[in-house]
Amino acid sequence: MEVYECIRSKLKVREFKPDPVPDRLIAQMLRGGRWAASARNRQPWNFIVIKDRQTLAQIAQIASSGSFIGDAPLGIAVVMEKQGRPELDAGRALQQMELVARSQEVGGCVAGIRGEENDKVKELLQVPEDKELITVMAFGYPTDAAKARGKQRKPLSEIAHAERFGQGYLAG
Repeated sequence: MEVYECIRSKLKVREFKPDPVPDRLIAQMLRGGRWAASARNRQPWNFIVIKDRQTLAQIAQIASSGSFIGDAPLGIAVVMEKQGRPELDAGRALQQMELVARSQEVGGCVAGIRGEENDKVKELLQVPEDKELITVMAFGYPTDAAKARGKQRKPLSEIAHAERFGQGYLAG
């Protein structure tokens, strides 16, 4: 799949078929995350691959905005070193894993796991205290209903500016 088409057609998927994500694709996704840029090339990430249905169900119960994880055949937790702005580097790695997944028709969605929920998921996944759990992203093959939803975006004319805010950028 061409890169722009992959980006344009990538959907947040919260409804999954039960089909497992092949190990070769999981490894490719992890390699995609590994090749993401990071501040000062520190590569501060660790990825926890979660395929156990019971563990995924427990995370779904804990995460108030991540109940869909319980229906996913795969979750990948992103754990970062506690320094700088770990969310930025984690986001880059997650985006690259998503694009690799999308290129093979697999979709995903990040769960918001905050505060006490984060502590509980860290404990469940045995994340060391000196590391920060950023999120768990659910992955899997989207159901037909999930594929049919599509996505909407604001026109470029509403969000792109030339030289100064408020001066419309005229894209060619």
